[in-house]
Amino acid sequence: MKVFGSAILMYLFICTLSFSQDAVVIGSRLELFVDPFLVDSSEGLIFKLHPPHPREIAIVHNEAWEGNTSGYHTVFEDGDLFRMYYRGSHHDAAAKTMAHEQVVCYAESEDGIHWIKPNLGVYSFAGSDDNNIIWIGEGAHNFAPFPDTNPACPRAEKYKAMGSGEDGLYAFVSADGVHWRKMADTPVFTRGMFDSQNNAFWSELENRYVCYFRSWSGDGYSGYRQISRTTSTDFINWSDPVELDYFGAPLEHLYTNQIIPYDRAEHIYMGFPKRFFPEKNPMQFASGGVSDAVFMSSRDGVHFKRRLSAYIRPGLQKEQWICRNNMLARGLLQTYTAFDDDSKELSLYVGEGYYQGESDRMRRYTQRLDGFVSLHGDYDGGWFVSKPLIFRGNTLLINVSTSAAGFVMIELLNKEGNPIPGFSLARAPKLCGDDIAMKVHWNSSAVLADYQAAPVRLRCYLKDADLYAIQFKYL
Repeated sequence: MKVFGSAILMYLFICTLSFSQDAVVIGSRLELFVDPFLVDSSEGLIFKLHPPHPREIAIVHNEAWEGNTSGYHTVFEDGDLFRMYYRGSHHDAAAKTMAHEQVVCYAESEDGIHWIKPNLGVYSFAGSDDNNIIWIGEGAHNFAPFPDTNPACPRAEKYKAMGSGEDGLYAFVSADGVHWRKMADTPVFTRGMFDSQNNAFWSELENRYVCYFRSWSGDGYSGYRQISRTTSTDFINWSDPVELDYFGAPLEHLYTNQIIPYDRAEHIYMGFPKRFFPEKNPMQFASGGVSDAVFMSSRDGVHFKRRLSAYIRPGLQKEQWICRNNMLARGLLQTYTAFDDDSKELSLYVGEGYYQGESDRMRRYTQRLDGFVSLHGDYDGGWFVSKPLIFRGNTLLINVSTSAAGFVMIELLNKEGNPIPGFSLARAPKLCGDDIAMKVHWNSSAVLADYQAAPVRLRCYLKDADLYAIQFKYL
């Protein structure tokens, strides 16, 4: 009772705070707490980054046309299949050169866990076409495909890709994701560096194609590897580049970007850049530098909240402290968990063993749905009050995890911050458990849908709990 009594005092304190008046229209969309966008005021809570969990090895690049520098992976769901694309290449340490021509490889999976490399017969390698190669030539170094969801996209161009040559970015198209051709004989974009994975997609949010690519900030060796973006309505003609902004976060070398719209909330862009420290070499490897991976998110595609703590650390494997490791594949897959209950989680894939032996590999990691960042309350608890929200629905769902001792309590306030009858703290039960979509209820006969027209606020108390996302829906 002492902890809860302190919470009530905090509750009364927050009631005296001044509130901003601009309402945020969220309708029925899923809103994640990857940033403070919905939060007006808070006390005793922090935004907590949640690293993913390493699982099994997903794929080993041990074919003759692959090798220990295979990389720049892309994964996406496509109907009943999961597709994976990557560069096949091998570095001969003794000769200090590439052992064979770089090629683009393809793998597929029915579950995102077990991957196969089909014999496609598209290209010949060492006199045989029994391989999974789907492209050889310009652009193979960093070929990055995606399924084009533009409603106006012709069927023959269902899949598109970017890949760089010596003079810029080339555009590619395919009807089946296996047989590819250039859209133009010359580069479609030249104003960048491009010696990394350059990712494009159709943005429903912006109603245009967006491409995030490698750029450089500063002069010569005093600068930093950075990320810029360009947009297009036809995938051929692209706008002037714009360098990303990180709200004042310090400049760091960002080697890749892996930016995508989050498919459960496409108004939020997420990036998983490989962060590079060229001056560090704890393993005294021939090529210096070490990397980890970071998480960032944006609501406008230009300004990103970049978490400075690592999303993925190199860890206990000594080889992961060698340069070019810990690079994420571009893409998140929804896959079934190991529990026999049809629940899903996110699978992402991280590179291991780069430059080591005869082959490198990708390890699968898993993340709770929406579980990148939470509003976290420790055992002593804390509050937050949302901005005024305009919603649509008759039910409030929360993605939440509590301990056995912890709980969540939510009340509805009017725009001025006063409790709405029937939805006050006195009517709010202590909700505990772990659920991607927990229904919030109150001990009253009041109807939530009656308050859709006017802005409302949420006041939420968290004790030993993490709140990842909220959503109003009709159920």
